[in-house]
Amino acid sequence: MVLTEDEAIELLAYLVTAARTQLDEAAEYGPLRLLTAAQRLAGYMAPRVAPETRALLEGPIQRVPATATSSADRDGYTATLDGVCRALGEHLVTRYGIDRGGHDEP
Repeated sequence: MVLTEDEAIELLAYLVTAARTQLDEAAEYGPLRLLTAAQRLAGYMAPRVAPETRALLEGPIQRVPATATSSADRDGYTATLDGVCRALGEHLVTRYGIDRGGHDEP
């Protein structure tokens, strides 16, 4: 089991209240809320997964600053998110033995 019932309820509550809060916040907070939820999920998962997955969860995902938004440095913020997406994609390719179809990058 990746999440206990209490952990899942906490994450669910965060997502629902973040959706409501987002109605009254600037649009740039949407990605921030999603990353916070991803980091919480990663924190719950890390003790219960394979070492390779734990490295992903404790590495790139957690390295995104909790207060990062696109308003200060849009290009840097985008590059950070691209890096997390790339790390996750590479992990999935390796974990599931996905054929890259001759491409050099995921």
